[in-house]
Amino acid sequence: MAEKATPHRPLSVEEYLALEESASVRHEYVAGETYALAGATDRHNRISLNIASRLLAAARGTPCRVYMSDMKLRASESVFYYPDVMVVCGPPEPGNPDFQRDPCLVVEVLSPSTEQIDRREKLLVYENIPSVGAYLVVSQDIRRVERHFRGEDGLWRKADLVDVGRFPVPCPPDTELTLDEVYEGL
Repeated sequence: MAEKATPHRPLSVEEYLALEESASVRHEYVAGETYALAGATDRHNRISLNIASRLLAAARGTPCRVYMSDMKLRASESVFYYPDVMVVCGPPEPGNPDFQRDPCLVVEVLSPSTEQIDRREKLLVYENIPSVGAYLVVSQDIRRVERHFRGEDGLWRKADLVDVGRFPVPCPPDTELTLDEVYEGL
């Protein structure tokens, strides 16, 4: 999130959604405040696309849908984010083609301007979405993926992969990613 871009009074959810329909810049929404999103670097975009491509291939023939950074996630009644990648396996949000709810996997690729928000605020928000089984925080600068995941006991755990390795994701079913796939071509 680069800069605050709200009027002097907080926006309602309805006002935010109407603003986003005609906005030339995407905004995330947190409790009435909007935050303009900066563009992504080549590395950021390629990492996101590598992950989304692998997940899309795994989703074929399943009810899961893979979204990239132009699809909003309604993370709570008063929070909308634009994750870099998310997977949703439930039915589409009825009557709301502009956002999704209930993802099973959320991915954020770190940027210098968003790193602290991705690691703190978004982690807490995503952990409180019952459908989320994993949240991946992916570094641009080094081969590192922080995997925050819900264990079988419902408790959240963290595992980091650095340089090499593979890790499971909760959806699409029976899917793993490798660091070689995440960082392919970089």
